[in-house]
Parts: sequence; C-alpha cells; structure tokens
Amino acid sequence: EVQLVESGGGSVQAGGSLRLRCAASGINFQYYTMAWFRQAPGKEREGVSCFNWKSDTTYYAGSVQGRFTISKDDAEKILYLEMNSLKPEDTAMYYCAATSERPGAGTWDNERIFRYWGQGTQVTVSS
Repeated sequence: EVQLVESGGGSVQAGGSLRLRCAASGINFQYYTMAWFRQAPGKEREGVSCFNWKSDTTYYAGSVQGRFTISKDDAEKILYLEMNSLKPEDTAMYYCAATSERPGAGTWDNERIFRYWGQGTQVTVSS
C-alpha cells in the first residue's frame, strides 16, 4: 500500500518560515517524481514545486520561486519543502504527490499525472 504522510504545517506570521515533510512508503521513492501542491479555500489546487527524479530537475511556481526550496532524502524516503518569507497568500492546504512519470517544465504542475496523494497539512500565514 502506498502512503504519503505530510507534516510540518502550522500557523506563522508573515515573513516566517516552515518546513514541510512528506514521508513516503510503498513506492520505490528514488524513482518517483515528487511534488507539492496546495489548495486555498475557494481556489483550485495548484502546483507549488516538483522534483523530477530522472533529470534531477526542480520546478517552482512563479509565486514561490526564490522563497521555497524542494528537496528529498532518498534513503529516508522523505520529501521536504522549505518555505521562507511566507506571505498570507501562501495560506493553503499543502499536499504531497507522487508519480512514476517524468514531467517537464510545461507539465509538472498537472495534477492529473500524479497517481498518489497525501492527506495534506495546513499552512496558515497571518499578516
């Protein structure tokens, strides 16, 4: 059984930092593309960042470029999202996702290619 379990969310003030964590099991982690998505109330889910295992390439949404950093520990099967300089507009439920596909710059944020999803962790940023 595949499981993706997120943690690390919480409430912070604008300008603060959080580090999200996604623990994976049931997949050959090092051969999976891993990503973070988020969904704010009343909005569609959007891609935040992605790590393509094959090309070792990372992708970021323009709104988080330079503030967020995605990384992973293949040995521990953990995906991270370091979030700095948080803004109120970053408030959302953050989800971890996994796929065996290898998306490129134009497709990494297409949620339909991700087969496995976690339950999410809430991030709230106050002004």
